[in-house]
Amino acid sequence: MPRFCANLSTLFTEMPMTERPAAARAAGFEAVEILFPYDEDAAALRQAIAGAGLPVALINCPPPNYASEGGPRGFAAVPGGEERFRHDFRRSCRYASALGAERVHVMAGVAEGPEAGDSFATNLAWAANEVPGLQLTVEPLNPDDMPGYFLDDLSLALAVIEEVGAPNLSLQFDAYHVHKLTGDVLGTWDAVREHVGHVQIADHPGRHEPGSGEIDYAAFLARLDTDGYEGWVSAEYRPRADTGEGLGWMAALSP
Repeated sequence: MPRFCANLSTLFTEMPMTERPAAARAAGFEAVEILFPYDEDAAALRQAIAGAGLPVALINCPPPNYASEGGPRGFAAVPGGEERFRHDFRRSCRYASALGAERVHVMAGVAEGPEAGDSFATNLAWAANEVPGLQLTVEPLNPDDMPGYFLDDLSLALAVIEEVGAPNLSLQFDAYHVHKLTGDVLGTWDAVREHVGHVQIADHPGRHEPGSGEIDYAAFLARLDTDGYEGWVSAEYRPRADTGEGLGWMAALSP
């Protein structure tokens, strides 16, 4: 049985952020994630989440500007960006602590080449050692949605995870991005599942509700159960209309 998590940066956007945890709980979600909580008052947001009785599965690093102003998509793989990365990462960890977040997704940023790969591995090793009690993830993103993003390949993600070798570093498996990168969600899951620490779902095309497009989510979620995946399955999609009107997929995809 999948444990569904609501991405509050993409769902329930019809209401203020502090009202979204309660809406997620009422809809049947068991956890929440927030991509960029940094513009919110951490104490007020934590109170809202605690009031809903939901854990926070994940937040993103870096802090602001990317989501609200189209700024850089991270600095972990940007040569020469080490100090900026460490500054952002420490701030992300403070928010993770304030919200009780279980993990932080470390964004690589726009970069290319071997030097960027070295920077990425070095920064991830530093981060994993800095907060050994916090889970970290890296996520390959497809180049159509994220042009120039360094981490645009599953094999590259696995290589850096294995190179760093930290017990608190794992793969974030976003089925939408995987579908665009490989066209084979189930086959790719089989190849990488031992490295996966967090799963996200949205359909293709449009990145809308699961079950609305090309990805066989009934088969994928059944495979997660068969393989004993016990982590969160986060709904990170763009609702076609009001969030509540499109939540029928949860019942349809729950055994």
